[in-house]
Order: sequence, then structure tokens, then C-alpha cells
Amino acid sequence: MTGTWDPAQYRRFAAERRQPFDDLVALCTPVAGGSVVDLGCGPGNLTAELHDALRAARTVGVDSSAAMLADAPTGVPGLSFVQGDLAAWDTGPVDVVFANASLQWVDDHPTLLARLRRGLRPGGQLAFQVPANFGHPSHRLAREVAAEAPFAAAGGVPADRGAAVLAPTAYAECLDDLGATHQHVRLQVYGHHLDGPDAVVEWVGGTLLTPYRNRLDPDTYQAFVDRYRRRLTEELGDRRPYFYAFPRILCWARFP
Repeated sequence: MTGTWDPAQYRRFAAERRQPFDDLVALCTPVAGGSVVDLGCGPGNLTAELHDALRAARTVGVDSSAAMLADAPTGVPGLSFVQGDLAAWDTGPVDVVFANASLQWVDDHPTLLARLRRGLRPGGQLAFQVPANFGHPSHRLAREVAAEAPFAAAGGVPADRGAAVLAPTAYAECLDDLGATHQHVRLQVYGHHLDGPDAVVEWVGGTLLTPYRNRLDPDTYQAFVDRYRRRLTEELGDRRPYFYAFPRILCWARFP
């Protein structure tokens, strides 16, 4: 996805967001002296950890946002970053293609995964994690509010990114069709204790709401967020703390 991203907003829940990354890295086999690409690397701090954990000689982080990459780590041997569209990445071969919470921004996952698989060296690994939370009120209500006046006329409703995400069984079947010799696919629910519904708004403000912010002028976007916050509090109740159950799909595969 292209557009303006807010690294500071994204980092507000960095500690809560990192567990799926750690779990995905744990599925991978180190590739000492090998090469890795991290698609949708964001600000790059986790890419540096991936580079170290997999003992790679060369790791490239790819992200479409110049703002995100502006704070990427520098001076780490073998680690570099480039601005680019992960939907068009085709600069393999590498030993590991890694994508943590980024592929949901791209349509047609069977075609996408086939292209990523072609970017692997023999014996290469493909590891990715996608959110599966699009039915939660935090996601559903954003689309409902965007369809109301005046927001619909001002910017319209962004595409439903949940429509791009497959079921876990479909990912397993797709990886098998692509020739995976070993694979691990699971749906996992990550639970986050947040201060209340307002914190949910802050959580999605750095990810889900970015396309809405990009479509609306600042005043209209603030009115949209205010309306969204009221709708969310009405539906969730003013529970404090609020337990935010967030399912994600983790996938890893090795190919011949």
C-alpha cells in the first residue's frame, strides 16, 4: 500500500505488535551466510532483529513509505533498506522471503505467493503473517462510518483488506500447490489488555485508518475519527481495561 504513514503512531503499540513477529521468526530456520528480504518492513527495527536471528549475510528491508524508512537502522553490516512496492517485488533469488503483517495490503494472494515463491533459491523459505481481525468492530465500524455523509462524498470507502486474506486452510493448500516440502500454518489469537476503547482507536490509527486519513482532508479526517470513536465505544461499551482479541494467521513453508 502506498500513501502517507505515521511512524510515531505505528510505534505506539510496538511492544504488543512484536509477539507475532517473534513467533514467525521462530518458525524459520537460520540461513548462516544467506540472504533475506523483509517485505513491508516498516521502520526497520524488527528487520535488524530478523537479520541477526537468521544469521544472514545480507538482508534487505522493503517498504513503500519513505517516512517509515527514514528511521531505519544504519551501520549494520549486511543490512540495507529500499523504498519499493512489495506487490511488485521481483528481485530474488533469496533464501528467505519474510513478510510480517504486510501482505494484507495486496490483492490476489495465490498469485502473490506464487511470485514470492519464484524469488526463492532452492531450499528457500517463505514466512508471512497476516491479520485476521477484519470482522471485529474496530475494523467493521471504520468502513461503516466511512460510508456515511459527509465522509463518503469526501473520500469514499477504502477497499476491504480483509477480502484479500485467505482462510488458514486455503493458505495451506496454496503452499502445497506451490510445491512446499514442509509447512506450518496456524490461526493464533493474540490478547491485548488496552486501557479502553479509546486505545483501540489509537491502535488502528497507525495501520487500519491510514487509507482513510490519506483520502480525507485533516478536518474531515478528525471528524471521521471522532464519529468512529463514538460508534466503537457504543458497541464495545466503556470497558476498562478492554481485552482486544486479535487473531492472526502465521504461515511458513520450505521449498525444494
